[in-house]
Amino acid sequence: MKKITYFFFVMVALGIFACANDDDSQPIPPTTEEIPNEEIPNSVAFPDAVICENGFAGIYPCNGYDLMAHVPLDVLGGIRGMDSWGWTDPQTGREYAMIGTNENTSFVDITNPTAPIYLGNVPAQTEVSNWRDIKVYNNHAFIVSEAPGHGMQVFDLTRLRNVANPPETFTTDAWYNGFGSAHNIVINEESGFAYAVGAMTLDDNMFSFDGGPHFINIQNPTNPVAAGGYPNDAYSHDAQVITYNGPDTEHVGKEILIGSNTNEVVIIDITNKNNPIQLSTIDYSDIGYTHQGWYTEDQRYFIVGDELDELNFGFNSRTVVFDLQDLDNPTIQTTYLGPTEAIDHNGYVKGDTYFLANYTAGVRIIDISNIGSSVMQEEGFFDTYPISNEAIFRGAWNVYPYFESGNIIVSDINSGLFIIRKNNE
Repeated sequence: MKKITYFFFVMVALGIFACANDDDSQPIPPTTEEIPNEEIPNSVAFPDAVICENGFAGIYPCNGYDLMAHVPLDVLGGIRGMDSWGWTDPQTGREYAMIGTNENTSFVDITNPTAPIYLGNVPAQTEVSNWRDIKVYNNHAFIVSEAPGHGMQVFDLTRLRNVANPPETFTTDAWYNGFGSAHNIVINEESGFAYAVGAMTLDDNMFSFDGGPHFINIQNPTNPVAAGGYPNDAYSHDAQVITYNGPDTEHVGKEILIGSNTNEVVIIDITNKNNPIQLSTIDYSDIGYTHQGWYTEDQRYFIVGDELDELNFGFNSRTVVFDLQDLDNPTIQTTYLGPTEAIDHNGYVKGDTYFLANYTAGVRIIDISNIGSSVMQEEGFFDTYPISNEAIFRGAWNVYPYFESGNIIVSDINSGLFIIRKNNE
């Protein structure tokens, strides 16, 4: 019931849609509107980019990050953007963005970030949905959706090397039907296991494992095999799973799941898929909806976003940091308040930087090099939703900062795919 109430709330709150088509296969240049009486400045390294100058890149508010290109939703064949992820071809080094829309999962070659090429899409398995999530393992994309009966689609990304006449409509390479709908998919690339969270049975009559993680062995990507699940802590909205190598020596080498379970954070040892063990749980004050979190690279701190606290309590964007030095006894390290009232959504850590998709405030880039001293400092941003910074469900859904080139992709609910880069990189 908690899940249904939340989804209904999000559906009501979401607003702007545009008409869609998917006929454009040409490179898409950066999108700006005319700036009266001046030229839009460009980057020396990327002369077709729109640099961030005097607080704007074209029409988009920014600080320290340039606009390489924008791929609108009508090009991608959808009317609503959602999750995104990335893949770098280990053979060619080419970089690809994946973005979920209500209609499909779209693939864009962003190797030249100012001239992205829309290669095509994998259509929804069953029907359209306002939730679609993608992760990558061993050169394959794994796709889940809230659509009834959708299961998990598997797509061989190496097929993107040979797209002769884009855009193509791709078929899947495998389909896993051990569950129906799922809110999210989590993958531990070290172990070769995927975890569907918020999953329903194939007939969508009841939760799979009470909405907890549904385990799938994907070591052979095109032959996914059910591997159990964990039903004991109710509905899990999102999670991160790692092979642990952090400061708690008791658990080094174990496979650890950290779940964002709507009203708490749950830490589970899932090394033995037949006997998962809860290590601990922790909550915090003024809980709205414990949404998503990510480890720091030293696996000491876990950074969590709550999706409803801004709405329910009037905070500016709030991020909660947990100290997981002892996995059996986690504590709260600090909280960080952003400069706007926008709702925080998905956040990821790369080095000493936390990249936060912050809905109407776009993507915020936060220095966490002194997180051990409870210091977090915003160092830049790119606002994909220039209309406002209100606490509403519009704007940046996800950010993927892991391309070695420095390209960063942002998926926006209302506008599609943005490619940005830090100034002078």
